[in-house]
Amino acid sequence: MSVPYDHVPDPLSDLASHTSPDGQLSGLLGRALNSFELPDDILARLDSALAYDSTLHSAHHSAGLHRETYRHTWLLADGSPLTLWELVHNTGRDRMPQHEVYVTEDELHLATGRLPLPPESAPDFTLQTPVLPLQLQAVAPRGHSFGPADPDSSVDHARRLLRRAENPDAATRPGPGTARLLRDACAHEITQAFGRRLSQGFALYEHAFLLRDGCEVSLWEVEHTATRDGRHMCEVYLTQEAARAAIEHRAADRVRLSGG
Repeated sequence: MSVPYDHVPDPLSDLASHTSPDGQLSGLLGRALNSFELPDDILARLDSALAYDSTLHSAHHSAGLHRETYRHTWLLADGSPLTLWELVHNTGRDRMPQHEVYVTEDELHLATGRLPLPPESAPDFTLQTPVLPLQLQAVAPRGHSFGPADPDSSVDHARRLLRRAENPDAATRPGPGTARLLRDACAHEITQAFGRRLSQGFALYEHAFLLRDGCEVSLWEVEHTATRDGRHMCEVYLTQEAARAAIEHRAADRVRLSGG
């Protein structure tokens, strides 16, 4: 039978250290087999997530097969919640856990109904125990987690980042003014950007620098192999928007060159 809110292994246990809202989102997108089907507007909205909460919604275990559903909710900067539904099951040929993600409860219901489980495991989305409405406290936007001040390391990192920029359009590269500004860097942090979908084969990183006067400056690095000879290439931009536009342009060029 379907056992809502039963105790089952938590699929997020291996992400315990990634407790930030964007860390939880990247974990979910990374393990879900169908994450590429999520609408771009949903991922764009999640860029502003400030807080995160997850709950086990229902579960079924029988004859070595299992199925769990989880509700993942993010609090957005405008104060509204956004929920994604995760389905975890081991009904594949190899009996290995598989993860899927859906935007609506109806989509989750349909996906669960397609699983080769006994009829008595049909999903029941009404919990047998009352659950309080989800309450996420509004928090300030997450700042960068700079480590101990190390000016020599941060200035050197900025210098190496600017040196490896191979933007096809030289005008889009950070110029001498940026280089002079980053000579005052005393700490830095590198994080991979998730959220809005990236074309396959591209990675986007934010390099955030803390300056001596307390100001923060970020540069955005695009890594890819969308080159004629397939070699690895890095491009660096002043804004995330410019970096994502470059990714879209490069991806379109790759399709054109491949004759697709």
